[in-house]
Amino acid sequence: MNIKNRLLLVLLTILLVILSGSLGYYILFQGHYGFMECLYMTVIAITSVGFGEIIPISGNTKAEVFTMVLITFGMGIILYGLGSLTAMMIEGELSGYLKEKKMKKQIDKLRGHYIVCGGGETGLPLIEELVKNGDSVVLLEKDQEKVDRCLKSLGDFPYVLGDATEDQNLIDAGIAQAAGVLICLPSDKDNLYITMTARMLNKRVRIICRMINPKLKLKLKKAGADAVVSPNAIGALRMASEMIRPTVVNFLDSMLRSQQGNLRIHQIEVGTDSLVVGKAIRDSGLKDRFGLLLMGCQREGCEIEFNPSPDLILEPGIILIVMGAVDDIGRARKVF
Repeated sequence: MNIKNRLLLVLLTILLVILSGSLGYYILFQGHYGFMECLYMTVIAITSVGFGEIIPISGNTKAEVFTMVLITFGMGIILYGLGSLTAMMIEGELSGYLKEKKMKKQIDKLRGHYIVCGGGETGLPLIEELVKNGDSVVLLEKDQEKVDRCLKSLGDFPYVLGDATEDQNLIDAGIAQAAGVLICLPSDKDNLYITMTARMLNKRVRIICRMINPKLKLKLKKAGADAVVSPNAIGALRMASEMIRPTVVNFLDSMLRSQQGNLRIHQIEVGTDSLVVGKAIRDSGLKDRFGLLLMGCQREGCEIEFNPSPDLILEPGIILIVMGAVDDIGRARKVF
């Protein structure tokens, strides 16, 4: 029985004893005394306050027996409730329950966040990169040890302790308002099931899924994944790059660990109502105002254009690929 049910059980039992005692006195004295007087008598009896008998109990055998039974059961229930509450406080259950309620409210307020399913060897660095990029993240993990490791490494952030294959846990993580779901469990079967469930719960959310067996790529795509990533394939490409283009790899690694700030390669989409629409790239302030290096751009339905001309006119929907500090990219996004 969870803490919420235990607390409700204790409260309901106490209320039942008080109600039973009040009705008992009311019936014993045939309604001669009002219900409030019977309630008052019940409370001072089971709490052993003993202010005095506002209802004449002494000399009435039935009332005396009823009072003794009421005090015995009432005190027992109260002591059990206090003992349970003390145990929950000592064991940390109550504080954990209150923290969980607070975190649920925090998740309910999130919009456009990312849900990471799995906090293992892949999930931890994944969350770290998202946090560095300034994005809101919710971790969905059933292993408390993995959750604690992520919290210890990255600091406090919202999470849901539960199985990602269960619909309710995805709902609790705020999938209805999420911008993306990143699925990185060690089991391909679990990842396939979560992909299908996430797509059913949110038709618009972007889903990125981890894959071990390359034969499952087509199934994951059909299940709703927007992109599928194979750690083995990525690792192989990294090893090849280390061999034939080590300076380039070193450049990218240095960018991620730069002391000049969180430098990243990111994308900025030009909005319909943006003030830069109709302006040339050189006049948009991309470099002068935000200090961003333009590396490429992509128009809808076209291939990526590398190193575009500074005279290129910005249109709604065009995506700019830039490099710069995360904070500067965020400021530019608000303008563009």
